[in-house]
Amino acid sequence: MNTLLIILLVVLCGLVVYSLVRGVIAFMKSTKIDLETGEGQDATDMQLMQNKMMFNRIKYQALAVLVVAVLLMISN
Repeated sequence: MNTLLIILLVVLCGLVVYSLVRGVIAFMKSTKIDLETGEGQDATDMQLMQNKMMFNRIKYQALAVLVVAVLLMISN
């Protein structure tokens, strides 16, 4: 059981990093578009992607904390 939870924790941590990187990249692209065009209208797709990735990061972090809590409960 512990092995399964640890593997799940590693996968969730990987998803957190992936979502964070994708969100930061979307943020950089939206900033670049804003600077080049001078308008914020062209960047709405990138801003939506950024929001989606950051929300995913929060979900994966919450699940990772839950797995850690379960591991702590099991180990006692």
